[in-house]
Amino acid sequence: MSEFTDAMAQLAAGVAVITVRDDRDDLGATVSTLMSVSLEPPLLLVSLSSSGYLNEVMLRRDRWGCSLLSSGQAAMASRFATAGRPSARHLVAGAPHHRGPHTGALVLQGGVAALEAETSQVVPAGDHTLFIATVLAVDYVTPSLQPLVRLRGRYRAAGA
Repeated sequence: MSEFTDAMAQLAAGVAVITVRDDRDDLGATVSTLMSVSLEPPLLLVSLSSSGYLNEVMLRRDRWGCSLLSSGQAAMASRFATAGRPSARHLVAGAPHHRGPHTGALVLQGGVAALEAETSQVVPAGDHTLFIATVLAVDYVTPSLQPLVRLRGRYRAAGA
């Protein structure tokens, strides 16, 4: 791990699963680089590795889903973070989920919130790509649950 990676690991970040429906398949990945950019209009930003297949698909497909995970969903975060992972449809099998009505993307239930978004701007940034997106809908918000965060390379409940 580089010193830069070590330094950034000290910053707690919320954990989300980004999903997109391609012509043949559903894809998804765990991210901890998601943030609100603007309230008016509602915009969010996600950063993806430029070398990943999800990045390639998101450059073709503008609409995607974003499930903000709760503390009880660490196993789901690990599933979507594993290299060489199978179709997102297989990863969500047995877990409550639905298709977002605005995007067709898989949306995990049981998180702290879920949104659907449409990419409005793509910004190359080093070895990553930044996707700035307009929020199309907030599928649900569950403030009674604790969010899942990533800190120092581990998933944990916020405040734990």
